[in-house]
Amino acid sequence: MFGLQVDCGLLLEPLGFIKVLEWIFSIFVFSTCGGFHGETTLLVTCKGVVNKTVTAVFAYPFRLNTVRFSAPDSNHCGGTWTDIYLVGNFSSSAQFFVTLAALAFLYCIAALVVYVGYKHVYQHNSKFPLTDLVVTIITTFLWLVSTSAWAKALADIKISTGAGIIPLIDSCKAPETTCHFGSVTSMRSLNVSVPTTPLKFLSYPNSSLIAVKRKQCASCSVFWYLVYLIWFCGEEISGLCTRTPTCTAD
Repeated sequence: MFGLQVDCGLLLEPLGFIKVLEWIFSIFVFSTCGGFHGETTLLVTCKGVVNKTVTAVFAYPFRLNTVRFSAPDSNHCGGTWTDIYLVGNFSSSAQFFVTLAALAFLYCIAALVVYVGYKHVYQHNSKFPLTDLVVTIITTFLWLVSTSAWAKALADIKISTGAGIIPLIDSCKAPETTCHFGSVTSMRSLNVSVPTTPLKFLSYPNSSLIAVKRKQCASCSVFWYLVYLIWFCGEEISGLCTRTPTCTAD
């Protein structure tokens, strides 16, 4: 009764299909955010240097306060150029977001193995659907928290790597020194990780509702759907708050 019996029937049902979608979303999140590398450049003119490009290379987990611009020349503009670092440490938000995606990825694999290989056990043991429900609800809440934190961090990353950093650089205020913003790597791949939130929130709560329906608890279904709507509206409001016109990156 507890042996492996391969049956892909649940994958054709909403419960299994939604779990596949959750698995895909998880891959998408930690591949786009966790694998990001970028750079921001300035054009510096100072003593003995004309329009020299200085570069700061940054990447996940976005500890920008440890990223230093390269020097314009070996003489550091006659001694007027000091080490310049970007501002901000956004590693906690980025790592929370990516770590949750990795954990969700592993859980989805485990759930799909149970759905496909142990469907008969899943359907005849009430503990499995209940555990699936609890884990899904917790994951939905953590997606809300992590995505809101990451959306805010992303907006701040764009500011910290954009043209607004020049007034904060003391070396650019030295006599005979001028700095102009060059460019910053496009952050489109990071941008798309935030709008996928509605898709995640459509999949995870629906998975919860399906699991609850299997427990034949209609009132619980209504309750969790209302909770989902509240969370979704809160995320949309949070997204509006983090969109700022001072961001210069794509």
